[in-house]
Amino acid sequence: MIYAVKQSALALGAADLVRPKSLLAAPRISILPSICAAKNSNFQLSTRKPLSLPSLEGLGFPSVVKPRGLGFKREAFEADRSENIEISHQEARSAAGQKLRIGIYFATWWALNVVFNIYNKKVLNAFPYPWLTSTLSLATGSLMMLVSWATGIAEAPETDFEFWKALAPVAVAHTIGHVAATVSMSKVAVSFTHIIKSGEPAFSVLVSRLLLGETFPLPVYLSLVPIIGGCALAAVTELNFNMTGFVGAMISNLAFVFRNIFSKKGMKGKSVGGMNYYACLSILSLLILTPFAIAIEGPQMWTAGWQKALSQIGPHFVWWVAAQSVFYHLYNQVSYMSLDEISPLTFSIGNTMKRISVIVSSIIIFHTPVQPVNALGAAIAILGTFLYSQAKQ
Repeated sequence: MIYAVKQSALALGAADLVRPKSLLAAPRISILPSICAAKNSNFQLSTRKPLSLPSLEGLGFPSVVKPRGLGFKREAFEADRSENIEISHQEARSAAGQKLRIGIYFATWWALNVVFNIYNKKVLNAFPYPWLTSTLSLATGSLMMLVSWATGIAEAPETDFEFWKALAPVAVAHTIGHVAATVSMSKVAVSFTHIIKSGEPAFSVLVSRLLLGETFPLPVYLSLVPIIGGCALAAVTELNFNMTGFVGAMISNLAFVFRNIFSKKGMKGKSVGGMNYYACLSILSLLILTPFAIAIEGPQMWTAGWQKALSQIGPHFVWWVAAQSVFYHLYNQVSYMSLDEISPLTFSIGNTMKRISVIVSSIIIFHTPVQPVNALGAAIAILGTFLYSQAKQ
């Protein structure tokens, strides 16, 4: 592409063109006259076609050395590299923060569960009405969440009819399991109830196999042997064995297995977080439980039992009831929040360790007499539960 340039204006000498030293020193190379100079001369350009200059080699220059400081590729590489390092540091901090958060969840979950079981047993020893005690636990948690939603402390979930419809069978199973466990603890030691409840995996495999047609690998079935054997050994050697307490713990196991099954089948695709999910579950369970509690125990029995407990324990009894109700909701809420952050395997291991902490702490606080054979049975059952959680994955 060639411009029409008048020869009188383009009188450039060799000395003006070839200046290697000045070329290397100055980044700007001016071969054509400037626009300002063109105004004061006869220099004319035709703008019909775009300007295209030949290469410097074509004008007689030697191969041009790239000026220093223009290593674009090297600088871009260093920028990408520093960005990758920054991202990796951010990922490392995020992973460390998540581990810390999960650790706090687990420690809080176990501590709240231990405190709940202690106060729950104290209340049941002085006030043996498990249906009302279970109702108060659900009512307190429901009230706490309603106030949190109303004041904006917690964001209220967006639910519809389909959500509550899917939640209904979960709430029924949760209500039965909660009441059955409370009935069990009103009749036997806390440690015995939790030893029997450690046999829940056996019920899970049985129900899934018979009702859902699921099959499991051989290690899962083998892990049930120490669970069943350990629970049986602990039950036979229990000094304060009570059939109502034993059956209550067994029913609780079965009910919670159905609760888990209904949760998996009915809550797919729902976008309600762990905290709000359990809050909705508590509200619906409270509506289900209240009429049954009134029909089975009734206000007259509650009034007489309450006055008796106050006369024997004093004002501390009111604190016990409030504490067991609040801590019941908090430990369940934290457990559901933990489930949002971890895998089911990690949750199962945490649940096993929770039972160990509850059993040991209740034995120490309530001075529960334990025979060596009874302790061996509990250890075998808990070990089987741990092996089950490993084999299930």
